[in-house]
Amino acid sequence: MATSNECCSVQLIDGDGSFNDTGIESFIKEVKLHECGLSYAVVSIMGPQSSGKSTLLNNLFYTNFREMDAFKGRSQTTKGIWMAKCAGIEPCTIVMDLEGTDGRERGEDDTAFEKQSALFALAVSDIVLINMWCHDIGREQAANKPLLKTVFQVMMRLFSPRKTTLMFVIRDKTRTPLENLEPVLREDIQKIWDSVPKPQAHKETPLSEFFNVEVVALSSYEEKEEQFKEQVANLRQRFNHSIAPGGLAGDRRGVVPASGFSFSAQQIWKVIKENKDLDLPAHKVMVATVRCEEIANEKFTGFTANENWCLLEEAVQSGPVAGFGKKLNSILCTSLSEYDAEATYFDEGVRSAKRKQLEEKLLQLVQPAYLSMLGHLRSGTLEKFKEAFEEALNGGEGFSLAARNCIQSYMALFDERCTDANVELANWDCSKVRDKLCRDIDTHVASVRAAKLLELTSSYEAKLNEALAGPVEALLDGANNETWPSIKKLLQRETVSAVSGLSSALSGFEMDAKDKEKMLTSLQDYARGVVEAKAREEAGRVLIRMKDRFSTLFSHDSDSMPRVWTGKEDIRAITKTARSASLKLLSVMAAIRLDDDVDNIENTLTSALVDTKSNAAVADKSITTFDPLASSSWEQVPPAKTLITPVQCKSLWRQFRAETEYSVTQAISAQEASRRNNNWMPPPWAIVALVVLGFNEFMTLLRNPLYLGVLFVGYLTVKALWVQLNISGEFQHGVLPGLLSISTKFLPTVMNLLTKLAEQGQSPATNNPQTNSGATAFKSFQNGSSSSNTLSSASSGVTASGNDIDYSSPPKED
Repeated sequence: MATSNECCSVQLIDGDGSFNDTGIESFIKEVKLHECGLSYAVVSIMGPQSSGKSTLLNNLFYTNFREMDAFKGRSQTTKGIWMAKCAGIEPCTIVMDLEGTDGRERGEDDTAFEKQSALFALAVSDIVLINMWCHDIGREQAANKPLLKTVFQVMMRLFSPRKTTLMFVIRDKTRTPLENLEPVLREDIQKIWDSVPKPQAHKETPLSEFFNVEVVALSSYEEKEEQFKEQVANLRQRFNHSIAPGGLAGDRRGVVPASGFSFSAQQIWKVIKENKDLDLPAHKVMVATVRCEEIANEKFTGFTANENWCLLEEAVQSGPVAGFGKKLNSILCTSLSEYDAEATYFDEGVRSAKRKQLEEKLLQLVQPAYLSMLGHLRSGTLEKFKEAFEEALNGGEGFSLAARNCIQSYMALFDERCTDANVELANWDCSKVRDKLCRDIDTHVASVRAAKLLELTSSYEAKLNEALAGPVEALLDGANNETWPSIKKLLQRETVSAVSGLSSALSGFEMDAKDKEKMLTSLQDYARGVVEAKAREEAGRVLIRMKDRFSTLFSHDSDSMPRVWTGKEDIRAITKTARSASLKLLSVMAAIRLDDDVDNIENTLTSALVDTKSNAAVADKSITTFDPLASSSWEQVPPAKTLITPVQCKSLWRQFRAETEYSVTQAISAQEASRRNNNWMPPPWAIVALVVLGFNEFMTLLRNPLYLGVLFVGYLTVKALWVQLNISGEFQHGVLPGLLSISTKFLPTVMNLLTKLAEQGQSPATNNPQTNSGATAFKSFQNGSSSSNTLSSASSGVTASGNDIDYSSPPKED
């Protein structure tokens, strides 16, 4: 084996067909091929002798294969099959230089080694370079056509399709464009494939199932060396990452692990050398297939009965399990390791395939448990997120900040737990469960956000309703010229306060400016709506309000005391004032005046309903005139702001007048009755006449005081009868009813009075010598009369206090 700083090479098979197993083992250790696993590629080259194969490989892969010395003549340079590691190409690439075909050294009939080496190259290589002269294209016996035909035929019998890439390298390219050469070459290859006798299993198998065909062309190395090297450098780029998807050997099949490459190559060469066709490989594969499948089934059955797995599966059904991924991965690896230990000596391909099947079955068995674990993690994380989010909001943290922090924290927690639950062997993707958790969290946040915004809006709406409804109702109840300006100021003040508060509260939601403005505008509209709704509600009770206002002003004086109709009040003026105030209320309630618009409602109502002179003048006209209230809308007032139409105002006023007319009539009747009651005294001339004509009688009384006492007792008796009979009260309803009532009560009252006096006279005298019979009789009369009725007693008390008489003291002597 020869080595250098750039690469190392070894003769794999010598010219006699002997396999150098010792040399290849040393080579594999030297290049550390056994560490590559499946990440390596094998490239080989075949072609006519002295066609520059070694030169191409050395320039293409920086190897050190021995090249022919042109000055010494054209002869065989490479004997057998040589192998080297390519320098500077990833992944690790092994290149094999095959002995040239059609050489004079082996002779015309000794083509067995050529066929064997070509078949070996196709069986073990991922990429096979077929070196050919440009002028051989189109020739029947050139361009390795006979060799390819034989190799294709044996290849289908001995080996299964592994997708080898055939790269035809056209050397010493002429002026003919590659675009014209390539179709001819591809057509020739297809003809070779079609002409090859195929086994029954591959009767319909296309060429593309076994091979990928690539064609490149290179200039002459001797005549155009610089151009040749440039083209080779470009070609070298295609061998970097050749086994990656889309690479030259990206769809290769049946790759042998690097650690088994030596053994595999040796067995393949043995099969080819002994020419046993299908017997040995078929038997080997059959035994490996049966036995590896048995081992795999045993391990699967053992896994299902494994105590650790059963406990883990049972535990994960009820909740999350800490360290789930590591525990499950350990159980799986144990089963697969036992399989590897028992199947290690069987065919690598079969063993790997069965191992993969076992692994897939095991993963399929345990995947429901893994999904249950993810489900527990998702639901648990969601519940904890909800609790933390609610706690953050209750703690006064801003909505958006709380949502962002909680989402970030709990998604990180979920990712951490998913990593803990991940089964390394399976490498399952939990992105769908994560996406579901994200959607659930987003949905919850959106619902809470909507609820919070609704709660916030409802709170400020309730505050506005409380701040506006009552004051607006009070202002409308006391309707005057300042009612609507006051309502407008109230609305502006409360709206500004509510909008400011809501705007501050919404800052924590980090809302879009447009959405925030929409909510604030909606709150402003709501405040205006509260005022308008309250105004419409009060407008529906305007008749009651008008009657209450009329009753208040008509029945009470300026000091809010109830009026007593004594006959001195100007009922007409009072009625006019009360009705004007009621009309003022009607004009205020007729329309909503929250804007600066001006209307003429009050003047219209006054001129049409209160101005009697104007109404009388209109009534006197012989022609029909225009009625300002015969309309369904007010001038300068839009329908949306109209609460009571002109027609409704007219109807309400008519009803108002009809229902208040009775109060005015009652007041007039009471005033007339009061006047009649105050006219019981005789006229002044009669009083003067009585004084003049009764002068003698008056003097007689003064000369004889006994008459004065008798008259005084008589006065008291008449006064008592006056009070007992309630004469002033009886005559309030008229003279005739008063006389009838007094006539029915006179005799019983006199008899009652006499009885009381008799009882008082029969009672024993008291020890008080100053008590006289008149005082005793009067006191007895007072006691008797107090039980008659409440109104009579009250009148007697008022009369006694008015006369200011003390009956308990004796009369003084002259």
